[in-house]
Amino acid sequence: MPSDITHDPAEIRRQCRAGTFDGYTAGLAPGRVQANLMIVPRAQAYDFAVFCQRNPKPCPVLDITDPGDPEPRAIAPGADIRSDLPRYRVFRHGELVDEPTDITDLWRDDLVGFLIGCSYTFEDAMVAAGLPIRHVEEGVNTSMYRTGRDCAVSGGFAGPMVVSMRPMTPEQAATAVEVTRPYVRAHGAPIHVGDPAALGIADIDSPDYGDRVTIKPGEVPVFWACGVTPQTVVLNAKPEIAISHAPGHMFVADIESTSLLD
Repeated sequence: MPSDITHDPAEIRRQCRAGTFDGYTAGLAPGRVQANLMIVPRAQAYDFAVFCQRNPKPCPVLDITDPGDPEPRAIAPGADIRSDLPRYRVFRHGELVDEPTDITDLWRDDLVGFLIGCSYTFEDAMVAAGLPIRHVEEGVNTSMYRTGRDCAVSGGFAGPMVVSMRPMTPEQAATAVEVTRPYVRAHGAPIHVGDPAALGIADIDSPDYGDRVTIKPGEVPVFWACGVTPQTVVLNAKPEIAISHAPGHMFVADIESTSLLD
């Protein structure tokens, strides 16, 4: 990706809006917040807001837009969630139907956007602590898995928690817990270290979202709650329409990562 947009959130969003960048956002704009996105009709927005409140680990809310207003005023004034992400996912009645790079033509006056914290926000702090970020090293998307842990239900929003995985040594994992714990609005500390089967993950080499990454000898998988979780629950809620970010293609906000520290 062009080096001139890697540190400037506004330029990253401009490139997305212009259709010249549609790639992964891991490693971009160090020190700035990245966010997951879920857009639902106003009729389902209350139930989804309660779902997030009941499941703060995978769904820490950073901003909620007013119905029909695509501007995330709290985290990126002047931005537009219809065009400023690299890629989206469109669900209709619980079915994934499209992955466009712009959703302006789908926008309606009743749509409400939820911007949800993302673990990419604390990855620069992990790098500063000498921790590996394997998906960045290998130039691929993060490994993400559906687990056997059910989320707390709200209305029709129900389903399993999704986790992201970063491999590291046990000693590095202990450091990662301390580094990420304060970022409670970006998923905070890992929810599990070690055996994937304890989370109901049958095959660590076959992610449900994203790409497989290398787990080196002496390393263990480290799992964080993930903001792709809402994409699993809309399959059950089946709203008329729901729109999310494509996994790994986040909204890059203006606010600093340290603003999310507990």
